[in-house]
Amino acid sequence: MSADDKELLQTLVKILQVAGAAVNGNASDGDEQKDNPVAASAVPQGEAPSCSIKTLPDRLFVPAAQTAVKVNPVNAPALAVSSMLAANVPFEPMAIAVMTSKYWGPTPRQLTVNFLESTPADLRARILSHMNAWARVSCVTFVETQGAADVRISRGPGGYWSYLGTDILHIPKDRPTMNLEGFTMNTAESEYLRVVRHETGHTLGFPHEHMRQELVARIDPQKAYDFFYRQYGWNKTAVDQQVLTALDQQSIFATPPDQTSIMCYQLPGTITKDGQPIQGGLDINGTDYAFAAQIYPKPASSTMDKPDAAQKPSADRDAWSASEDVEVTV
Repeated sequence: MSADDKELLQTLVKILQVAGAAVNGNASDGDEQKDNPVAASAVPQGEAPSCSIKTLPDRLFVPAAQTAVKVNPVNAPALAVSSMLAANVPFEPMAIAVMTSKYWGPTPRQLTVNFLESTPADLRARILSHMNAWARVSCVTFVETQGAADVRISRGPGGYWSYLGTDILHIPKDRPTMNLEGFTMNTAESEYLRVVRHETGHTLGFPHEHMRQELVARIDPQKAYDFFYRQYGWNKTAVDQQVLTALDQQSIFATPPDQTSIMCYQLPGTITKDGQPIQGGLDINGTDYAFAAQIYPKPASSTMDKPDAAQKPSADRDAWSASEDVEVTV
């Protein structure tokens, strides 16, 4: 184990008490929130969204986890680490890094945005307005800048994707952190609601809701492999990563699974064990807003500007040379 790995491990162990306090203060009572599923007949019969969460090169897993913990100490996988320590289970820093959340923290924050291709002003404003839909209840807003930006949007090939939360800080400045393939002013408003708001959720650190254990358990793996290969060319590894690997059950911000969340894929009944579709979200719903407000609470008396709408597929791991790695100082 390297000195840096030992430092990460020591840091994570030291903040267990801090994160544990956050758990006691933020854990929700699942009995108070009941599922309110939409009738299956209301589910559009379109294809599942070709969204994937981009992941960093292996060499950046531990540095990215360190960054996430520095930005927001509650990102540390406190419950998972404490249970492993209690059980005297050996573990490696890489495993801890994978379990680390990537939320930005409860302090009001503006994330800057720019567009890598030439993009008309009305299109930029429209995309920004949908990104800031989350700011209705949260203390994180998105503002356009012409210079170096935190969030860099491309509309080029590759489908719809985003890096997760604080991972965007490790992306070379000339590379996108979010992709909205082919978006124009002619793109249907329903796609802005479904795609832009979904990808922005990833930028805020929200993972895919359909990867909750209760929903993953409904999926037939072989049928899923066949479906995603036919539809998107995803191999088995991609499907495992993006569809079949359940989220950590010890998440400190656990909420009941919600198949109508904007962060949930629409998955057809042809790949589920019971033949019933996983409905998927078409827009930010009440549960999404409640979760965002919990993770990113607005100050009682906010001094931040309100978001101004007019302000200026693959699941493979991204790759670039180590010489391009971003040295993050938080």
